[in-house]
Amino acid sequence: MMLQLSGVHAHYGPIHALRGVDIDVQVGEVVTLIGANGAGKSTLMMTLFGQPRASSGRVVFNGEDITALATHAIARRGISLVPEGRRIFPRMSVLENLQMGAVLGEPANFAIDLKRMHALFPILEERGLQRAGTLSGGEQQMLAIARALMSRPQLLLLDEPSLGLAPLYIKKIFQIIRELNRDHGMTILLVEQNAHHALRVAHRGYVLQHGRIILAGGGRELLANPEVRAAYLEGGHAATAA
Repeated sequence: MMLQLSGVHAHYGPIHALRGVDIDVQVGEVVTLIGANGAGKSTLMMTLFGQPRASSGRVVFNGEDITALATHAIARRGISLVPEGRRIFPRMSVLENLQMGAVLGEPANFAIDLKRMHALFPILEERGLQRAGTLSGGEQQMLAIARALMSRPQLLLLDEPSLGLAPLYIKKIFQIIRELNRDHGMTILLVEQNAHHALRVAHRGYVLQHGRIILAGGGRELLANPEVRAAYLEGGHAATAA
């Protein structure tokens, strides 16, 4: 077991955002977490990094309880996050953003890792000296993923990677996710509102509603589930998946 959350509760001030969440991620899996806006998906990702800190429950990574660790210490354990909204450094060049991603890595690996990112994302080599804020939304998302990979994480967390992207780039991003897992063995925890794409690429999935896990199963199994289809795939509302 690479990652396990057991009975995790988390609060934003008076808001009880996570209510006893249990999930696990095995080595080499893509696991997706779907749910409506406000379900607690991004809170779960940030709680893994201690922002906010879990108010109760445990987060275990590679057999170590990381629940109370500082954020930088968690990152050094081999977890890397691509946050919602990308949050690249817009005034820095593409290359400088990748250099920032390598801060936690070994300096001796930088040239090798940069070459690997250029192979995965050829556009980033082409735009290396360009200011990152001038890239298209899809290119910025590729940069955000590449920046996260520069630290050689064992676990990659992707928070809404398709958000705000054109359909062509959404397709590309999910192709990249599939390639990272299939060809490079990357373990991925994916948070997505685009349930159709997310469940197609995932080995397993969880449905989060009002801070609680209400359904779990294989990606294809959830894709065919009538409650999931009504709530997330056919224009319904999450409230129908009670």
